Amino acid sequence: MKNPKVAIVTGAGQGIGLAIARKLLETDSYVILNDLEKSLTEEAVANLSRIGKGNILGCSGDSSNPEVISELVGLAMKEVGHIDQVVCNAGITLFGNFLDYSWADFMEVSRVNQAGTFFLTQAVARIMKEQESGGSILFTSSVTAHQSHENLAAYAMSKAAIEMLAKNLVLELAPLGIRINTIAPGATLTERTTSDPDYASTWSRLTPIGRPATPEDIAEAASFLLSDQARHITGQTLIVDGGWTAISPSPYV
Repeated sequence: MKNPKVAIVTGAGQGIGLAIARKLLETDSYVILNDLEKSLTEEAVANLSRIGKGNILGCSGDSSNPEVISELVGLAMKEVGHIDQVVCNAGITLFGNFLDYSWADFMEVSRVNQAGTFFLTQAVARIMKEQESGGSILFTSSVTAHQSHENLAAYAMSKAAIEMLAKNLVLELAPLGIRINTIAPGATLTERTTSDPDYASTWSRLTPIGRPATPEDIAEAASFLLSDQARHITGQTLIVDGGWTAISPSPYV
C-alpha cells in the first residue's frame, strides 16, 4: 500500500484552512492541523477524524512563533517520518485607515503573514531537502494583493510580499524538487465574513459569477496545486474570486 502524503496546514481550525485540511484528508493525505486557538484545533481534529480514519493530528499555537514551527515539524517527523505538503494559511487582517495606521498593527500583520510564512517554509524546505523526495508548498494570499481595497494597505502589502516570496523561491527550491505556489481567494463565506449580515448579498452583487466563494471552492483549487496533477506548476498565483479582479467593483461605492 502506498504511504500517504503528509501535510501541515496552518490556520485550519475553521474557514478556508479547515476546508483545505478536509480536502487533503479526502485525497488520503495525513494532516497535521494547526490553529492558534486550542479549542478550534481540538474541535476540527475531532470532526475530521471521521474522514481521515485517524490520519490527523492537532497542534495548536501561533504558527509564526519559531517554537511552534519547530513543534509542527517535529510532530510530523516523529509521528510519520516525512513531510510532503505544507499550506501556510494562517494570517491576520487588521483594518485601518493608512494615515492613522499604528506601528503595532503593521508589525503584527507583517509578523504573522510574512514572517510566519517565510520561516515555516524554511523549516519544511530543509526537511524536504534532506528527504530528497521533493514536495509541494502552498501560500494563502488574497485578491487584495492584486487590487486596491480600502483600509487594507498593510494586509495587502503582506499578501503581495508572500506571492513574491513564492516566485523568488523557485530559484532555490525547484532544483530540490520542491514546488511552491500561492492561492489568492476573493470574497469567501467563512465564519468571520458571515458575521456581517450584508456580506453575502453585497458580494453576490459584486462578483461576476453571482456569488462569493465557499471555503470548499478555495480548497478544490488548493488541492489541485498541491497535487501531482500540478507537477509542472511552480512560482504561480491562482486567483479564485469568481471574476472580481477582472472588474474590481468596490463594496464601498
